[in-house]
Amino acid sequence: MTTESAFDELATDYDASFSSGVLGRRLRQAVWRRLDSVYSAGDRILDLGCGTGEDAVYLARRGADVVAVDRSAQMVATARAKIEDAGLTEKIEVRHGKIEGLAVRERSFDGALSNFGALNCVEDLEAVAETLAAAVRPHGRVVLCVMGPLVPWEWVWHLLRGRPRTGFRRLRSGGVAWRGLTVYYPSIGELRRTFAGFRATRIAALGTLLPPTYAESWAAAHPRLIAGLDRCERQLETWWPLPWLADHYLIELERVRALAGTVQLAGEPAPVSS
Repeated sequence: MTTESAFDELATDYDASFSSGVLGRRLRQAVWRRLDSVYSAGDRILDLGCGTGEDAVYLARRGADVVAVDRSAQMVATARAKIEDAGLTEKIEVRHGKIEGLAVRERSFDGALSNFGALNCVEDLEAVAETLAAAVRPHGRVVLCVMGPLVPWEWVWHLLRGRPRTGFRRLRSGGVAWRGLTVYYPSIGELRRTFAGFRATRIAALGTLLPPTYAESWAAAHPRLIAGLDRCERQLETWWPLPWLADHYLIELERVRALAGTVQLAGEPAPVSS
């Protein structure tokens, strides 16, 4: 199974199983609050690993122009249908292609986004970092939501169920096999070193006090507890060591190294342009 087919299988139920869930909804809202702080109406944003288009639609409704990229044909089809239903086809362009398969040309974006672990499925993060350094204008902002390697919630959850190997899987060198592909869990330090053309301006936790999203059934049965954990996590989300112990960490980067460039998807004849 390829990365494309792995996510093709998830596309139909992704919004129902994640975006509409008790945990997924709270986590996405936490990301959106940061997008509101980072981006403005009129900004041109590159959305890498756009999935079903939830973030692209959110940004477009707030006045941004979005180029959304995903390697799953089914995710792209779902995103395009959602965007058409929302009447946002003039604000969002959806492209089918690999995140790490972007070719650099003369162009500049105001910012870029990659949400909920899309970068964890990329083998060559350095190629993504180089592309973004070329695609994002100087002082442009990049927001990345990445699954981290140290998750106490996950350790406890699986240890209590007699699954220590699953609980500590993120610590394995070389990544973890999942649906025929390899998922990597870079630490915050590793990611910052990889994105050397950017300066980290903020790092926050998504899922240190809140449980991972596979605990959705448990979370749905304890709504008041989840609401309390969410309030506490949002108040403390940037406090050390919470981001380092989170299911996902949200890192905001500012582009500081000048590299000229535009982005064109590999295999697509026309460069991304306004």
